[in-house]
Amino acid sequence: MRLVVLDGSCLNPGDLSWDALRNVVSLEVHDRTAAALVPERAAGAQLLMTNKTPLPRDVLSALPDLRYIGVLATGYNIVDVAAARHLGITVTNIPTYGTNSVAQFAFALLLELCHRVGMHSEAVRAGEWSASADWSFWKSPLVELHGKTMGIVGYGRIGRQTGSIAEAMGMRVISFDQGQPQTDLDSLLRESDVVSLHCPLTADTQGLINTARLRIMKSSAFLLNTSRGPLVNDHDLAEALNSGIIAGAGLDVLSVEPPAHGNPLFTAKNCIVTPHIAWATREARERLLAIAVENVRAFLDGHPTNIV
Repeated sequence: MRLVVLDGSCLNPGDLSWDALRNVVSLEVHDRTAAALVPERAAGAQLLMTNKTPLPRDVLSALPDLRYIGVLATGYNIVDVAAARHLGITVTNIPTYGTNSVAQFAFALLLELCHRVGMHSEAVRAGEWSASADWSFWKSPLVELHGKTMGIVGYGRIGRQTGSIAEAMGMRVISFDQGQPQTDLDSLLRESDVVSLHCPLTADTQGLINTARLRIMKSSAFLLNTSRGPLVNDHDLAEALNSGIIAGAGLDVLSVEPPAHGNPLFTAKNCIVTPHIAWATREARERLLAIAVENVRAFLDGHPTNIV
């Protein structure tokens, strides 16, 4: 069996090994693949792996030998799953690898919003503390989380782990999930001091956070997104931050990745943007690759797991 990895560079920039896959299949790894090159590189392969390289219906229809797609992520919206099902192609994902890392990163964003550790460290290095007339100074409001409310939108594995961390810090946790709503979305937005997004990208959740919903939130509230960029309307959020509708945002994802240079969130007030790295601890990537190998083994054994 021939397996082609279309975009392996983010998962494995050189610090992990593909050998476990090579022991199972004939392996061909590409660091990245432009959309136009997918049919050529995937031609004749029975198995494909993709992280963010799209596999739409027309591409799948042009690959008659393809029987398996392994998505190297939890989200699988880059694959036309309906078309794959129609063509008899099994699609799997990696549902559990990044739970702890992503929840941890959500709090890294939140704590930076609360304390601006990086900015204060740079101020000290620039000599501002040495030149200060006082023994202590701060350049932004400092926020204590204990006693405040975190609203979690999407209460799956990552949402629940984020909630556990919040509770350990003395926060009240409320949640909205389409499968098991604790409260309605508008009430969550209205009550929360911090809103953290952990839901998948679907037709129902695209643009979930827009001007109308931002106006429901407290003016002192923070918004976190470590899930999928298109859950948030970038322009609406930038306007809300610049006009003081909410107090700040911590984003690890944007609506288009890589983003255009002129994305309005780059210059929005009190907005932290990181380059989609919440998932990328070495520990999480090692788990991801190990699960990906087991997904392939299970498919070849006739008992596929983690089917989407």
